[in-house]
Amino acid sequence: MRKITFMGAGSTIFARNVLGDCMCSPALKDAELALYDIDGQRLSESRAILEAISRALGVNARITAYLGVENRKSALSGADFVVNAIQVGGYDPCTITDFEIPKKYGLRQTIGDTVGIGGIMRALRTIPVMLDFARDIEAVCPNAWFLNYTNPMAILTGFMQRYTGVKTVGLCHSVQVCGEWLLRPLGMEDKLEGRRELIAGINHMAWLLKIEDKNGNDLYPEIKRRAREMNAKGTHSDMVRYDYIDKLGFYCTESSEHNAEYNAFYIKNRYPQLIERFNIPLDEYPRRCIEQIKGWRMEYEGLRNQSELPHQRSSEYASYIMEAMVTNTPFMIGGNVLNANGLIENLPYDACVEIPCLVDGNGVAPTRVGHLPPQLAAMNMTNINPQLLTIEAAITGRREHIYHAAMMDPHTAAELSLDDIVSMVDDLIEAHGDWLPVQSVMSAGRFENACRCQ
Repeated sequence: MRKITFMGAGSTIFARNVLGDCMCSPALKDAELALYDIDGQRLSESRAILEAISRALGVNARITAYLGVENRKSALSGADFVVNAIQVGGYDPCTITDFEIPKKYGLRQTIGDTVGIGGIMRALRTIPVMLDFARDIEAVCPNAWFLNYTNPMAILTGFMQRYTGVKTVGLCHSVQVCGEWLLRPLGMEDKLEGRRELIAGINHMAWLLKIEDKNGNDLYPEIKRRAREMNAKGTHSDMVRYDYIDKLGFYCTESSEHNAEYNAFYIKNRYPQLIERFNIPLDEYPRRCIEQIKGWRMEYEGLRNQSELPHQRSSEYASYIMEAMVTNTPFMIGGNVLNANGLIENLPYDACVEIPCLVDGNGVAPTRVGHLPPQLAAMNMTNINPQLLTIEAAITGRREHIYHAAMMDPHTAAELSLDDIVSMVDDLIEAHGDWLPVQSVMSAGRFENACRCQ
């Protein structure tokens, strides 16, 4: 029997999608689904929901639950696949801290989970936990594939790939829907069927380098014309990415609310009119957290008394990856992998890149992309620099590298002085307290062993 362990199973909706997908797969439907979390209530809720899905689908999935760090090795023991969807510190207090302290310095964010000061702090909270996962995986399921969904994707996946022996691939929701989400709002639905795409770059800023119709015709000229017209007509929800098409020549994978904070262009105290012009939702992620928490409670109350819960397989990559490996049936994904030997030639070898990968019984095989257009590589580098420096801060325990990561972040650097950046980082470290073990890491050298795991 295959075993699939889900770390952070209290992320109930996501666990339901991924593990429900697994129960829809003939190759995986009888697997043991091991749920792990540190929140007993959410763990119990997830188990109940998944058992209702299992009954509705008529499958024989064995669903087990493991609560707390003391049971983590048991949850992982013998696993073939480990899905990671943890959020260290949660919305309250850590996300609140990530947003409120920077606001005091005049630094506003939209999502704060990928790069920027919010992404940096989230990574530093999460890397020590991921390292503990890695040590347990190496001990009790060394052949397992680690499928990481936790943000900041490039930082966490890159850390696992560079400093642990765990077979790791990072997965995002945005690659497989990129072309469709571009064509539909532009009224080009007739070009969806049979289209061909090439996407490469970094997570949340991977570029739609090529999009052709089923006959091989380049769709970009018409896309550019329509996108420019839509931005000129008035506000809509994707104005930043349409502006990318106009100014950089290419569309990218992740949403406009995300990309608004990945650069120095749109959120600027000196140009407040840009917020309205590009329809930028400041403080979007805290609002989403509040609504998601409220929405889940209402949804669970409606579901808790249902003995069966229907599920249709989603577009999430995880179940298709597992199925491809188990059955040795090739499947293409957009995966986050180490840029070893220059898969993207004009990005650093130690960067984590998002590129086409072939999955089969041999694992994950990245494809070589070659050179990105120089302006796109330059955009990626503005995010890769703080990503690599955040990893450096984690493995060395040196506070100055946290300063350096924040200094190199394009949005932070565009808004704050160096002195304010240092002061803000100090305030964030103090406010996070035990949630940010960088303080003890610096004194105890917690990552010394990890550095020798390459």
